[in-house]
Amino acid sequence: MKRIVIKVGTAVLTDNNKLAFDRLSNLVDFIAKLKKEKNYEVILVSSGAVGAGNTRLHLDKKVIYNRQALAAIGQPLLMKHYKKRFREHELVCAQILMIENDFDSKKRTKNAQNVVEILLENNVIPIVNENDVVANDELLFGDNDQLAAHAAYYFKADLLAILSDIDGYYNKNPREFEDAVLQKNVDIVYESQLEMKHTPNSEFATGGIVTKLKAAKFLMNRGIPMFLSSGFDLTNAYDFLIKEDHKSGTLFKIQED
Repeated sequence: MKRIVIKVGTAVLTDNNKLAFDRLSNLVDFIAKLKKEKNYEVILVSSGAVGAGNTRLHLDKKVIYNRQALAAIGQPLLMKHYKKRFREHELVCAQILMIENDFDSKKRTKNAQNVVEILLENNVIPIVNENDVVANDELLFGDNDQLAAHAAYYFKADLLAILSDIDGYYNKNPREFEDAVLQKNVDIVYESQLEMKHTPNSEFATGGIVTKLKAAKFLMNRGIPMFLSSGFDLTNAYDFLIKEDHKSGTLFKIQED
């Protein structure tokens, strides 16, 4: 049995200050298919709490306490919709909120690992998010790409799949250059690539291509591959994870000798 961490970003789950219910619903259907057809164990790392909170209360998200308040409003909203949709597939989900320090403490890491193992053994889908409400900037990962990479490593996943507002990694910015070419396979991430300017495309997103490259490098150094594909259109994710046909999207993986 394979164990997969799927990370979905804020840009996918929100649209014009509203929750993107169609995309959330498609994601749930996809995860249900992975479990029932492929018998995969799935851990979902879901962003979107701040964006979801903003659908009910408009605050200046640049202020940390406002972001925490929005996350407090938005996290239960997200879970409500996840629970409802997973229930339609006769699946149960559970919430796990973490901060960076949780992976720095052997005791807290072990506690989290034990809980995740129990959930997976009982066919429950853990939904992980950063605990924005109680943590300050010094304790946060700052983006869920890094949280997802740590979850994949510490929860012993075989693969991290990031479903984003981009459909893969290009040799140059596809929004600026028409001749940009998608890189289907990447076997090394250079330090110079990690020094590029962060370019989040969503008002409430905190990530960008650099954070995804950092996540890929973290996992590749530990022998775990990462797949980057679109969360708007799950066709390529279906092909890669269900049909095992890598038609598009980017696979970050060190080539074996």
